[in-house]
Amino acid sequence: MKNTTLVLLGLAAVSAHAADAPGFDPKRLSQDVKVLSSDAFEGRGPNTAGETKTVNYLVEQFKAAGLAPGGDLSAGKRSWTQDVPLGRFEIKGPVKLTLTEGKASRELKQGDDLAVRASMSGAKLVDFKNAPLVFVGYGVTAPERKWDDFKGIDLKGKLAVVLINDPDFETGKGDFGGKAMTFYGRWTYKYEEMARRGALGTIIVHETAPASYGWPTVKNSNTNVMYDIVRKEPRKAHAPMEAWIQRDLAAGMFTSAGLDFEALKKQAQARTFKPVELKGVTLSANYAVDAQVIKSKNVVAIREGSKFPKQVVMYSGHWDHLGVGQPDAKGDKIYNGAVDNATGLAAMLELARAYGKAPAPQRSVVFLAVTAEEKGLLGSEYYASNPLYPLGSTVGLINVDALSPRGPARDFNISGSAKLGLLDQLVAKFKAANVAYSPDPKPEAGYFFRSDHFPFAKRGVPAISFGSGSDWIDGGVKAGKASEEEYTEKAYHQPADEFDPAWTFTGMARDLGILYAVGSDLANSTMWPNWSVDSEFRAARDKSGAERK
Repeated sequence: MKNTTLVLLGLAAVSAHAADAPGFDPKRLSQDVKVLSSDAFEGRGPNTAGETKTVNYLVEQFKAAGLAPGGDLSAGKRSWTQDVPLGRFEIKGPVKLTLTEGKASRELKQGDDLAVRASMSGAKLVDFKNAPLVFVGYGVTAPERKWDDFKGIDLKGKLAVVLINDPDFETGKGDFGGKAMTFYGRWTYKYEEMARRGALGTIIVHETAPASYGWPTVKNSNTNVMYDIVRKEPRKAHAPMEAWIQRDLAAGMFTSAGLDFEALKKQAQARTFKPVELKGVTLSANYAVDAQVIKSKNVVAIREGSKFPKQVVMYSGHWDHLGVGQPDAKGDKIYNGAVDNATGLAAMLELARAYGKAPAPQRSVVFLAVTAEEKGLLGSEYYASNPLYPLGSTVGLINVDALSPRGPARDFNISGSAKLGLLDQLVAKFKAANVAYSPDPKPEAGYFFRSDHFPFAKRGVPAISFGSGSDWIDGGVKAGKASEEEYTEKAYHQPADEFDPAWTFTGMARDLGILYAVGSDLANSTMWPNWSVDSEFRAARDKSGAERK
């Protein structure tokens, strides 16, 4: 009874700031998550029957909420979707990997030893023999930090072995912001940088702490079908081989080359580091790749503004998950994605119902459910590159990704530690409901770069990705942290991310009232939030200032 009272008090505080906001129903949230993460939706993989079912369900719910289609224009009318052309890449047949150390050779197993991605370089066959391996530390080129891990080495015909995260991760201090990951620490950056340098391949050494997830996540995310935006020159973004390797296997390779992995990792934390070849150690690979261009879809719904319809407040979240993939120990092949991200979809649908019932706002409110987030933020990247509503007149974006389906917390967070007016407004609204802001608890995990607000943020749009708190009213920080850790280890990007009928969704219901209040304030005002003056995204926003006058 105590917990129920606290939830009601929280909702009452929210309603004081958004008196006209309809209620947010935990039962409806539960039902949406249950449906979207059911086996019938086959893990919501892009370009599958699961996509068709997901898109149809979202359109049906947005329509029932009273919203209008906000997608591609055809004959002067909006559709419910935006076509997103994607390259689709799948390994066909076996992956043959042979590691040679001195005179001894052995076969490596795809998924267990290495997680090799289907090549997105345009190559239909990846086939090389005895390619040399070169350790390039963290693989960073950062002129503004006077940092260069390559020191002029030519990587053509070579496999670059690289560490995950930033040089600061181990020590917590240095030129890369301490524990907080910069974009240089992301695996996407590593792959792109090696491709720019003409490497034959990139092999990232997996370690759980700096990656922020275990090997099962790496295996499941990299050994299935890959997608990318369609590129004119794919080799500039992707080397022929892209892979992850188990830490202990990598360390053994270093030992075979007469090197000490841990000692070299320590050297890589300094700007004086120089690349080191693993002498006597080579890798051979052979695997075929089926490459196609397919069309996926973003779903777009709009509540048109009554006074400033061309000014847009946006909510976003990704509809896709990993689809059907390799079976787990129980033989389950469906990656249902209940928390990630059926919860975000349910949140958007509830918000849409609220806006549909309320009087039309002065500015338009757009709901964007994007595809292929799990493949590298591709749906949001495509939208941000081809916006249906100009980014300069997009007031702000609130992204919802992997929310807690449990009870309410005393706090909330966002991905990363960005400073912007939109966060200030969010903090103020939550504070009025007696909910505190907790800074990103794991800035070293680089979550800021891992969700769909990022393609908007890097183009200047004030954008945040909302996160549920971990200081639970029922159980405190201990219970909240334990739940997060268990989810990351046992369910994240695994078939075990399934709907649980015990979930109450009362925390989401409480938080959605506040997210609604923030969006409604923006939609019924002339406010233009911006980034802080020292933000790396401020200049991009200021460039479009004329569009907001």
